[in-house]
Amino acid sequence: MNILANIISLTVIFTVPLLLVALGGMYSEHSGVINIALEGIMVIGALCACFTLEACDNAGWGAVHPQLCMLLAILVAGVMGCLFSLLLGFAAINLKADQTIGGTALNMFAPAFAVVVTWAVQGQGLTTIPIPSWVRITQKNFGMEPFSGFWNNLLFKYFYLTTPIAVILFIAAWLLMYKTRFGLRLRACGEHPQAADSVGINVYRMRYAGVMISGFLGGIGGLAYTVAVGSGFNSSVGGYGFLALAVMIFGNWKPFTILGSAVFFALFKVIAAYNSSLPFLPKFEGVADKSSLYQMLPYIVTMIVLVFTSKNSKAPKAEGIPYDKGSR
Repeated sequence: MNILANIISLTVIFTVPLLLVALGGMYSEHSGVINIALEGIMVIGALCACFTLEACDNAGWGAVHPQLCMLLAILVAGVMGCLFSLLLGFAAINLKADQTIGGTALNMFAPAFAVVVTWAVQGQGLTTIPIPSWVRITQKNFGMEPFSGFWNNLLFKYFYLTTPIAVILFIAAWLLMYKTRFGLRLRACGEHPQAADSVGINVYRMRYAGVMISGFLGGIGGLAYTVAVGSGFNSSVGGYGFLALAVMIFGNWKPFTILGSAVFFALFKVIAAYNSSLPFLPKFEGVADKSSLYQMLPYIVTMIVLVFTSKNSKAPKAEGIPYDKGSR
C-alpha cells in the first residue's frame, strides 16, 4: 500500500511541472508565437528560485517562515522566466525572426548561463544548488502531530507549495482563456491576427502578453521540477520543457486535456522510477543496466503517442507566422 501511495503522490508532483509548462506553451501558441524556449525558461526560473531559497536559508528566514520563503522563490522563478521570455518575444514579434531558431538559441544559452552563474557564486566546479529541507510541507505546517504510513506517504511525503499553486493557476488558465475578453482576443490573434487587428485588437501587445505569461508559468515549472527531483538544481531540467511541449500537443492546446496528458506522462515517469518495485513489469533478465531501459519509457511513450495523435491536432492556424500589420 505504501508503494501505491508513493506512486500516486509522485505522479502528482511530476504532473505539476508538466502541467504548468504546457499551460505556458498553450498561452504563447494561442497568441501566435511558438515557444520552443520552454526548456531554457525552466532553467532560468529554477536557477534564480534556488538561489533565492539558498539566500533565505543562509539568512535563517527559512526555518522561521518556510512557506513564505517558498512563495517568494515561486514568484522569483515566475518573474525571471517572464523576463527571459521577452528575448523570444522581441525576436519573434519585433524582429520577425524564425521562432523555432530563436527558441532553440535560448535553450542552448540557458544551461550554459546557469553553469557560469553557479560557478561564479559557489566556486569553480560546484554546479549543484541544494534545496533546503524546509521547503516541503509537513504535518507540522498544519499544526498536526507527525504520523507515518499510507496517508503520510500519500499526502505529505512529496507535498510542496508548487502543487496548490499549480491547481490555482490551472483553474485561472481555464477561466482566463474561455471566460474572459482577454482569452477571446488572445485566441483570435493565434487564429487570424489580421481579423483581430481589423476590430481594434493590438496583435503585437497580445502576443507579448501570451509569451510573458508563458515565461511566468515556465519559470515556476522549472522550480516545480527541481523540488520534484529533490537532488538540487544542476543547470538542467532533464528535457521536461520538450516533454511539456508534447503534453501541450497531445492535450490539443486545451487546459483540461493538457491536465490529462500531464498525468499520463507523469505516471510513466514514476513507473520508470519504481521499475524494480513493481512485480508486473518485465525484469529483463541478463540486461546489465535495465533501469536505463525504463528511464527511456516516458520519452518512448511520448514519441508513440505523438505519432498517432499529431495528425488530429488542431494547432492555432497563425502560430509561428510573424504578423505583418501591412499584410492582409
